[in-house]
Order: sequence, then structure tokens, then C-alpha cells
Amino acid sequence: MKLDLKIQPLSSWITTKKEPLLIAGPCSAETEEQLVATAHLLAKTGRVTALRAGIWKPRTRPGEFEGIGSIGLEWLKRAKAETGLPTAVEVATGKHVEEALKAGVDIFWVGARSTVNPFTVQEIADALKGVDIPVMVKNPVNPDLSLWIGALERINNAGITKLAAIHRGFSSFEKTAFRNEPMWDLAINLKTHAPELPIINDPSHISGNRDLISYVAQKALDLDMQGLMIESHIDPSVAWTDAKQQVTPSALNDLMERLTLRKPEVANTEIKDKLAELRSKIDKIDDLVIQKMAERMQIVEQIGNYKKENGITILQVNRWDEILQNRTNYAKALGLGTDFTEKLLELIHAESIRKQTEIMNKSQGGAPVKESLTHA
Repeated sequence: MKLDLKIQPLSSWITTKKEPLLIAGPCSAETEEQLVATAHLLAKTGRVTALRAGIWKPRTRPGEFEGIGSIGLEWLKRAKAETGLPTAVEVATGKHVEEALKAGVDIFWVGARSTVNPFTVQEIADALKGVDIPVMVKNPVNPDLSLWIGALERINNAGITKLAAIHRGFSSFEKTAFRNEPMWDLAINLKTHAPELPIINDPSHISGNRDLISYVAQKALDLDMQGLMIESHIDPSVAWTDAKQQVTPSALNDLMERLTLRKPEVANTEIKDKLAELRSKIDKIDDLVIQKMAERMQIVEQIGNYKKENGITILQVNRWDEILQNRTNYAKALGLGTDFTEKLLELIHAESIRKQTEIMNKSQGGAPVKESLTHA
């Protein structure tokens, strides 16, 4: 389902100095000297599109540094005046919106902890009514595409047409190399729902570790995301928040230099023709896969009817384990990834269970069986 968002193209409201678009700056504005000095070094790279800085910081536990507060907005004004860089801050309340607008901040973003709460997003949206300012919405902390879409719609419904999403990864119980799991498929799904919506990637919060930022940034660009938001501090070793995921302006410049920028479309006719030929082959195979899947489900229905006639349970764990083991080994031998194969088999298995359950719940006449409220 395509989203009905009324938005302007990214290029109409922000100009990149060099591709890709880069929003950079410290996780937190700590002192006026730290923020302004960092801004000057970032501007000197010639790569930074806008200066970001955390003014109000939502923290997990009381007692942690929760941002310098409104005074930091004055520091941002000075940094902008001296470097010419537009400024960007996170807003989490209607009051934040009012103060940031009064201070002349150029771009707002809604943080992951705010996106997860529709009441908070609506308060921000209400404060933005009648205002013409770019707003970027981070994905919610938890992997919920509907919450992300809902937040974007609320901001858009407030009249904000300079709209973008920020992919910053999702919280997960699994411990991996990432601070927040990228779950790229959710960002891709958002792009599918809203092809015209710019998506900016936040490698800093996904990585949680400066050594991984380059890898995440390259993957984001390869997936046709329109830009990056990377935290940069004049001296990350003494940063008050998220020291491990910040890089110096010099390191940021080197990182950006190493990235490969690819285009979603090419003008070369020969390349286009070759891609069209290969895609045609994929289309034919996909058609065949769907046809075979339909044939498989027809057999599943026959099995469901046979199980019903003979009083056999739908789920037979030993059979499922056998399928999983054999098919995974076979797929591995053919060069397919184990995770991919297991997910594919789980989808097929879930649909098979659904079909057989539907058969089991039908009466002899074909109508669904109605559950009795009494038991013999």
C-alpha cells in the first residue's frame, strides 16, 4: 500500500556541498567552545550539509547528562553565523519546537524515543502547524513499521512537506556487533510504501562503535538512502555522551572519502540493456517459483483433508524438523545462505499450517465450525 504523503523533493529544501548529503556534529552540545570549534572543523572539510547537536537529551536513567538545554541554542546560532552551516536539533516536546524556532534552527528531527509514542509525536505536530521547516523522523526504538509510518503521517498532516525519515536501527534482545540492529528490511519496506520519501541513515546509532560506521554508511548508500547523519566531536575521548560512536572531523572526512557512491539509474544504453536482459530472466524464474508454490499449496490442502478424515494433528514436529534439516543442507550446497533458507521455509510452513487449520475448522458442508460455549 502506497502512502499518501504530500512532500517536497529533498533537493528543493537542502543543498549538499558534496554527495552524499551529510549531517554531522557532536552527540551533545557540551560547551560553547566545544560546539563552535567542532563546527569550524566540520565546515573546513567542505562535505557537511548541516550541523547537528543534541540540546535536549532523553536519557534512560535519571542523573545522566540530559543535554545543556536552551542555552545551547545560542551556541548553535553562533556556530551557524561563523561557519554558514544550517543547524539541526532533536525536538521532543511542543516547548522544544517553540524555543528552537525562536532561535532560528533550520532543521528538526524527532527522536526514536519520541516516535514510539503517538501522543508525543502529535504534541510536536501540533506545535509545527503553520510552520515551514524541514522535519526528519527517526524510526521508533522497537521494530514497528506502523509506528514509524504513523509518526511521519502525523507530521505531514500538520502541513510539514519538507519531510524525511532517519533510519537509526532498532533495539533487539540479541547481542550483536551493533548497538541497534539495522534491520534493513524495515527501511526497505518504508521505501516501498513511500518511494518519494527521502531516507537518511544514522550509522553512529546503528554501530555504537566508530569502527563500524564506515561499513554501515556504505551499505546505506548501496541501498539508495539519500544521506547520512554521523556524530562528530572535536575530541571524542572526552565526550559527555556516546563517546565510542563519535569521530573527529578529520576522521569523518577520511571516512567519507573512502565511501563509494553509486547511482540508482544509469544513462549508458548498453548497461541498461544488459540489466533489462538479466531482470527478464529473474521475472521468468519468479513466475515459475510462484507457480510451483501454488502447486505445493494444492498438495498441502490434500494433506489437510487427509489429516482431517483420519484424525491426524496438523503439526507434526518430527516432519518439520526433517524438512528444515534437509532443505537447509540442500540450499547450502547450492550456495544459499542458511538464514535466508530458514526464513523462507518458516514462511512456507506458516502458510501450510494456516491452510490446514482452515480445512480442519470447516464443517462437512464447507462452512466454518462454530465453537460451542458449553462442553460435554
